[in-house]
Amino acid sequence: MDQILNKVGSYWLGKRANKEIDSVGDDLNSLSTSIEGGAKWLVNKIKGKMQKPLPELLKEYNLPIGIFPRDATNYEFNEETGKLTVFIPAICEMGYKDSSVLRFFTTVTGYLEKGKLADIEGMKTKVFVWAKVTSITCEGSKLYVTAGMKKNRSREAYEVSRDGVSVDKF
Repeated sequence: MDQILNKVGSYWLGKRANKEIDSVGDDLNSLSTSIEGGAKWLVNKIKGKMQKPLPELLKEYNLPIGIFPRDATNYEFNEETGKLTVFIPAICEMGYKDSSVLRFFTTVTGYLEKGKLADIEGMKTKVFVWAKVTSITCEGSKLYVTAGMKKNRSREAYEVSRDGVSVDKF
């Protein structure tokens, strides 16, 4: 009986240890991404290339400022190609006043053009299940989120910048 209890105990302990080690690895990856984004911002500042805040960039391209979490302040934008990379400190999700929800990975990329963010990587929305968001388009008072199918939402719901709620996985 003691041998069985020892085996069960060591199996349980091993599983628990693996889970904790995986969690530490995920935390290190998130920290590394945040440091990398901050370092790029610092290098650009030293070079004299100051970026405007992300909400200003979104406004300039006719997109609502509340698409990304408030703490997503580090980003890279290539004006020639339109490629936008946004760095988010941790995987999170945000609910909007129209009851929609977006989930963000630590890095979100896409191509920015007037009224549109296309070819998005690192963003999901809840339809019936979590679905990958491929583009966000603004036309007048409507915001179209394409995730497997195109769904129109009120643009007004995305006009306010808010905090993301931390989640375990993307």
